[in-house]
Amino acid sequence: MVEVKAAYGKFSSDEDFPDLSTHNNYMAKALTKEVYANLRNKATKNGYTLDDVIQTGVDNPGHPFIMTVGCVAGDEESYEVFADLLDPVIEMRHNGFKKTDKHETDLDFTKIKGGELDEKYVLSSRVRTGRSIRGFCLPPHCSRAERRGVEKVVVNALNSLDGEFKGKYYPLNKMTEAEQEQLIADHFLFDKPVSPLLTSSGMARDWPDARGIWHNENKNFLVWINEEDHTRVISMQKGGDMAAVFKRFCTGLRKVEEVMKANGCEFMWNEHLGYILTCPSNLGTGLRGGVHLKIPLLSQDEARLDSILKKLRLQKRGTGGVDTASVGGIFDISNADRLGFSEVKQVQGVIDGVQLMIEMEKKLEKGESIDDLIPN
Repeated sequence: MVEVKAAYGKFSSDEDFPDLSTHNNYMAKALTKEVYANLRNKATKNGYTLDDVIQTGVDNPGHPFIMTVGCVAGDEESYEVFADLLDPVIEMRHNGFKKTDKHETDLDFTKIKGGELDEKYVLSSRVRTGRSIRGFCLPPHCSRAERRGVEKVVVNALNSLDGEFKGKYYPLNKMTEAEQEQLIADHFLFDKPVSPLLTSSGMARDWPDARGIWHNENKNFLVWINEEDHTRVISMQKGGDMAAVFKRFCTGLRKVEEVMKANGCEFMWNEHLGYILTCPSNLGTGLRGGVHLKIPLLSQDEARLDSILKKLRLQKRGTGGVDTASVGGIFDISNADRLGFSEVKQVQGVIDGVQLMIEMEKKLEKGESIDDLIPN
């Protein structure tokens, strides 16, 4: 066992237990004094402790609109060493997914049915996920050398791609003003994290060292490096061809992993949690498949729309992200699930759900009832 703080031997766990009386996150619901006492003196081989896991949730009591997770992993082993806390958090966050359950991974894009959605209503389509490189600590706990190592492994793999995936890497700390302006115009550029949920965990240390953006020449396959996760992989395009977006997503991921494996590296994955990422909310597929959907009539009755989305296992945001309002009846609609359902099932659910909502919007345009289309 890795030696933890000497102060843990000087003070009792009760004296160290955080004040969570005003907190509204999953960590606060799962962390009892007994769990804290049992895990407080443990650490992963990399020295990541329970207090490191929970710090972001201690510093940030909650979110006014959505339940936050309140904890992060510092390495792959965190999910084993701190399972007594993280398993209940995962079960609450992922609709009862238990520690004995197994996750299904399926990136066979040929199984998708349909997926060419009406572009009068679907303005753009996107599928994104994260991937972590086995053997490196995750962003909340990695050293500078590890972060640079992640960058080297991923960029070497990306730079070997050809055909539709041929592209270029833009490191944040070496970017020209012209490159920066172009990436902003393309809506690609990510900035230093300012959210307390991210900064409290230590993800923003040494910014912008070893952070960057890679995209292909067509600007429809994009990889962020060393932001919240080792990588954030995005396939996107204007219009409603979600099937094409998912095909590019799956193909690009496979090509990158093939090169990495040839160089002795691989993604973090296990049969219980699927792909391992920093935040427990993104375990499993880590996938968010979404479209910008224009439904001004259907969205007039917000309570009914929310009920429909819940039944379809979908969620809505404004097109500017979490907490942003819809403009002109346009919403970012995406899958609500991450863990327990495969990538194919999640994307198919988005396609089928969005197609149903388009049919509803068309009926409302004709002044007809949609009662027969509302799912049970």
